[in-house]
Amino acid sequence: MRHETIAELLLDRLGDDRPGLRTRQQEWTWDEVVRASEARAALARSLRREGPFHIGVLLDNVAEYVFWLGGAALAGATVVGINPTRGGSALEQEVRHTDCQLIVTDRDGMALLDGLDIGVDRSRFVLVDDPAYDDQVSAHAEQPSLDPAITPQTRMLLLFTSGTTGASKAAICSQGRLAGLGYQNSTKYEITSDDICYCPMPLFHGNALMALWAPALAAGACVALTPKFSASGFLPDVRCFEATFFTYVGKAVSYVLAQPERPDDADNTLTRAFGTEASPEDQQAFLRRFGCRLIEGYGSSEGAGMLKPLPEGPPGALGVAAKDSVRIVDPDTLEQCPPASLDGHGRVRNAEEAIGEIVDHAGAAKFEGYYKNETANAERVRHGWYWTGDLGYFDQDGYFYFAGRSGDWIRVDGENISALLTEQVLRRHGDVLAATAFAVPDPRSGDQVMAALEIPEGKSFDDLGLPDFLAGQQDLGAKGAPRFVRVSYALPTTGTGKLRKKEMQADGWRTADAVYRRTGRGGPEYALLTEADKTALHDEFAASGRLRFLP
Repeated sequence: MRHETIAELLLDRLGDDRPGLRTRQQEWTWDEVVRASEARAALARSLRREGPFHIGVLLDNVAEYVFWLGGAALAGATVVGINPTRGGSALEQEVRHTDCQLIVTDRDGMALLDGLDIGVDRSRFVLVDDPAYDDQVSAHAEQPSLDPAITPQTRMLLLFTSGTTGASKAAICSQGRLAGLGYQNSTKYEITSDDICYCPMPLFHGNALMALWAPALAAGACVALTPKFSASGFLPDVRCFEATFFTYVGKAVSYVLAQPERPDDADNTLTRAFGTEASPEDQQAFLRRFGCRLIEGYGSSEGAGMLKPLPEGPPGALGVAAKDSVRIVDPDTLEQCPPASLDGHGRVRNAEEAIGEIVDHAGAAKFEGYYKNETANAERVRHGWYWTGDLGYFDQDGYFYFAGRSGDWIRVDGENISALLTEQVLRRHGDVLAATAFAVPDPRSGDQVMAALEIPEGKSFDDLGLPDFLAGQQDLGAKGAPRFVRVSYALPTTGTGKLRKKEMQADGWRTADAVYRRTGRGGPEYALLTEADKTALHDEFAASGRLRFLP
């Protein structure tokens, strides 16, 4: 029987004695998970007040997070996943915006929120590591049952977008949508009750919830938790849990691949994983080393299921349209873009006409909106269509490709340069853990390409041999080589491991990290940008009357 809500999916697991949740310290059957969830649901009901039934959860990936997800579903409450990497005023604004009645956290989380005006009195905090917590939960243990007031429209989650390109927004996800994604993704990733789904990505984000927790619940698979992602701990966790499936983001994959290669890397139980932003080279390397296929997909907290990945597709392709209503559209004319003409290296020859925004003509009705943000809602739904905000193109065979966001195309000397292509090229380098590229203003006219690289501790910029490496990349093109290169051992990221591109673009070459500038015209040689060089650059902008272009 296909259930329409997360609450129904949970109650269907009552009496299921197969493993449902596993940490390194303990294991729970699905029956125990549901009963633990009901105890949290009863506690939440006893503490409920007037207003939106929103419960902020600020925890690592621990069992209590899963119990409160289930508890919220059974109580008809909404989980607000709080991102601990935000901090300060940004964290204060996000939590306050979501009108939480309760905050479920631990002592570390309470310390993070200390001094912030989040609109929740400290008496409304539930501390899971308080000595009295277990007794508090036990006192509310009840026989799990379905609340008839819970419907597919009951709000289940408020998921903050990653905020890589602007202020975060709280995307709404109902029980019906999450249950539907559970069924869809368990089928898409072939998750069954025999699988053990390892969750190294944070539970406050859609990656872990929509692509792992909900599918595992729908299929009756076991969820294996690690408190936080660790590159060195990844393979030991996989072996300890006997994991068969996991979810990822590209930066996490690059960190795992940067670990020293061992002859027994393939001695593990993994078979496949789902995620985004792993380069074709990293996908191949992961399969070779660990015997695990990485399934790249396209989606977001706001909308998923627009594209269908096909294993036989070309490298870098996201898949084909999952329905006829998904198209690449010119935002100005509202016309569908023509297929891309690709050269021998896969570069788009007709970028001006072929690249447009990925749109679902029939997706507006399924978009559930952002909490208390009508401006953002209006940006997503125009002309009755759902606009993703992502750029893309498709080839002659109908395969879709991601082309970045609007700011990912850089005008250099009158030519359009793809920041995404520059990023992909840089990520091929064996000593580059993460890379991003973006436009920075030229002191005289137009823009220049700047890249930010994260490299391992103990390595230096000179160790990269970047000039020779770039010269050997035939698909890059002369103008795609970055004019400026920022080098760091820890680039700024969101809580889900995505690079904060807008923040780095605003810093440009004025960052405290080391920045190297390409010199001469004979080839991409680089020299360290000194403070005197930065002052001289600033003076060039002033002399050209272009200081307004420096953020």
